[in-house]
Amino acid sequence: MAHQHLRDAKPYPALDRLYPLGHARRMDATPRVLSAAERLDWLRLIRSENVGPRTFSRLLERFGSASAALEALPHLAAKGGLRRAIRLCPRAEAEREIAAVERIGARLIARIEPAYPRLLAETEDAPPLISAIGAVSLLNKPTVAMVGARNASLNGRNLARRLAADLGRAGLVVSSGLARGIDTAAHEGALASGTVAALAGGVDVVYPPENADLWKKIADAGTLVSEMPPGTEPQASFFPRRNRIISGLALGVVVVEANARSGSLITARLAADQGREVFAVPGSPLDPRAAGPNDLIRHGATLTAGVDDVMAVLSELLRRPLSEPDRGGFRPAAPTPPGEDEAEQARPQIVELLGPTPVTVDEIIRQCQLSPSVVSWVLLELELAGRLDRHPGNRVSLLIR
Repeated sequence: MAHQHLRDAKPYPALDRLYPLGHARRMDATPRVLSAAERLDWLRLIRSENVGPRTFSRLLERFGSASAALEALPHLAAKGGLRRAIRLCPRAEAEREIAAVERIGARLIARIEPAYPRLLAETEDAPPLISAIGAVSLLNKPTVAMVGARNASLNGRNLARRLAADLGRAGLVVSSGLARGIDTAAHEGALASGTVAALAGGVDVVYPPENADLWKKIADAGTLVSEMPPGTEPQASFFPRRNRIISGLALGVVVVEANARSGSLITARLAADQGREVFAVPGSPLDPRAAGPNDLIRHGATLTAGVDDVMAVLSELLRRPLSEPDRGGFRPAAPTPPGEDEAEQARPQIVELLGPTPVTVDEIIRQCQLSPSVVSWVLLELELAGRLDRHPGNRVSLLIR
């Protein structure tokens, strides 16, 4: 094998220095452990109607605490056009979820806490809370994601298993999604060195069922993570959300076999949006499962035949300026919201500019000639009313009923 020398090698020099790398973030706070009351409020907020990870962050930046944000939600949603009371997650429901997390031996980790994965915390739509089973310390070790076809070939599975083992020997944790095919092979190859499985359903729900033994092995020797409540069965719409966690945990994503419509390509696109490196293993143009990786290479992904190709790129990161990430903290409460008259005048102007095609918030500000704070406030109202969708690149679109 071309990379046999890595089997007995020590981890790459200064590999631990990779993890201070990160994008500068808007939010800044010292990592700390939430109190029991704060954790309950955080869970209630993210489980409330029309509150996703991006909205959660904006609410905490605006109001300073989840408790204050919960109090403000009904008024904001009504001003945004919701004609009924917004559903707030009841306290008892959140308490039951926390009890369920503890019952299955999991840990509920908030984005602001030291144990939360640092690289994931830097992404703009990082889950405010994740449930984790197993060795939580793996979440903050240098990681590479590996994804690919569920109907992978025998050669593809063997390559993924071997590459995952080589990455582990080089000092890297391997993350994937516990799916059939390449995901399964990647986890198997990395079990001895460390692997993280991001799940689309609850952290206690095994999917696919045939991976029950692998789930147990990862629970014992690796880490299982999910943003969904315990007991949640996977649904089709949950998998893209899981994919952003797989890539968000990692410095880069390796794609091994994926057809032109594969969900693995969604993970690769998310990785690029998150500023991660993208690697692709080439294949025969006669095999449909090679179409995805080959196309990624045509568009700039690193052609990957083995661990040296991955490490050559990651080692480049060591020569870039380093910065210490803030792990997704939040600013204190933002300045006083705009006056009611000012907001009333701004709403129709902003709604008129919005449509089903995403536009940047900066463009809305230029066209309306309104202050950024007014535009941000009105967009938040629309979002909580279920009328606005957020997209990567600070773009928004109107949801047409």
